[in-house]
Amino acid sequence: MRLLQRTWTMPLDPRTHPGSLTLPAPAKLNLLLRILGRRPDGYHELQTLFQLLDFGDELRFAPRDDSMIAVEVDGAPGHDQIPLQDNLVYRAAMILRNECGCSRGANIHLRKRLPMGGGIGGGSSDAATTLLGLNRLWRCNLSIDRLAELGRKLGADVPVFVRGHTAWAEGIGEALVPVDTEKRHYLVVVPGCSVSTAAVFQHPRLTRDSGAITLPHLRDGRLDPRWLEEYSTNDCQALVEDLYPQVRAAREWLQQFAQAQLTGTGACVFAAFDSSQEAQQVLRQLPTGWKGFVAAGVNTSPTHERLANAAP
Repeated sequence: MRLLQRTWTMPLDPRTHPGSLTLPAPAKLNLLLRILGRRPDGYHELQTLFQLLDFGDELRFAPRDDSMIAVEVDGAPGHDQIPLQDNLVYRAAMILRNECGCSRGANIHLRKRLPMGGGIGGGSSDAATTLLGLNRLWRCNLSIDRLAELGRKLGADVPVFVRGHTAWAEGIGEALVPVDTEKRHYLVVVPGCSVSTAAVFQHPRLTRDSGAITLPHLRDGRLDPRWLEEYSTNDCQALVEDLYPQVRAAREWLQQFAQAQLTGTGACVFAAFDSSQEAQQVLRQLPTGWKGFVAAGVNTSPTHERLANAAP
């Protein structure tokens, strides 16, 4: 099988690619993250709340007449240097094709907006959108449950994007309970460094003994914001800020305007605001050298909404 991965600057023209499917790959925030202990298999027992956002990457899938899976990347300097076999989009396509027992090919164009090593789920979301998109394009007709199982093989965060709902998570992040959170607007600051998730979880100084908390009774699936305020902490934050001073600087700057914290293992930090206007006003004051974006928290993934409205 031939393999192809390159960086390009011109987007696919849907007029010359009939049958193409374009889907978002949303970012996520960890509104809280507790590490309960290390498992015998090396993974960690977690409790976290995944908040989906209405901002992220974008993928376009177009069918091919051969069996090639071509991955083209726009907007991510250095991304094309990743070996194709390590690219989560390519790996997701291959694992789906092997599951379906087919030999179909696809052109996949990935437009990157989310930073690597940011703790906002860029790679995991791209993989999930690939599973969902090619499941539709190739007419594999796999269930969401089966796609989530395949996604877990690619990463612990992939299932929440496959299932497509803001969720409380336990285990290694795959045991999910969908919840609805109140509408907030988030300013996410990217401090200009990339954090290795593996390095953080392997570090001897990482907190691994937080006590488990109980998800409160949900009325109509909605999470009480007062409970969330009480438990909004991240067990990775102290360590990451020691290892990456840029992360501490970004959080302390954002803390001037609202309660700020790390998402995932970082490097991004975020704060919640009542309106997009408030968040945008703070974004305009962002120090030189940092990047950021404003996004609304959503309970249903934009990927699932787009699929629901796409032609079958």
